[in-house]
Amino acid sequence: MKIKLNSIFVDNQDKALVFYTEVLGFIKRNEIPAGKFKWLTVVSPDGPDDVDVELVLEPNVNPVAKTYQEAIFRQGIPITAFEVEDIHAEFERLKERGVIFTVEPTQTGPVTIAIFSDTCGNLIQLYQV
Repeated sequence: MKIKLNSIFVDNQDKALVFYTEVLGFIKRNEIPAGKFKWLTVVSPDGPDDVDVELVLEPNVNPVAKTYQEAIFRQGIPITAFEVEDIHAEFERLKERGVIFTVEPTQTGPVTIAIFSDTCGNLIQLYQV
């Protein structure tokens, strides 16, 4: 058993694709029409092609999921986390691209974290061990 897919809900798949590829730097892996929406995944440019975990940009049309997404956002809780090698450099790179951070790089024990909005209804945490 292995983790291959991780889904996050987004309020607009096209907007999410632009943010996750053009701003964060991920690579689109799949964009397959699926009725009104699409099966849309991105991967890290640093991961191996054959085993990397894909991030599914899931359309948030389920009322229960939408309520959950909005509530967790309001509470300031990140929906997922991405590891980085140099959090201060990544923070500066993303700030230059207009990313809004709710938490600037902060030491929390053995890790440093930062949290930003993905413009699609989610908070994302960056961390460096």
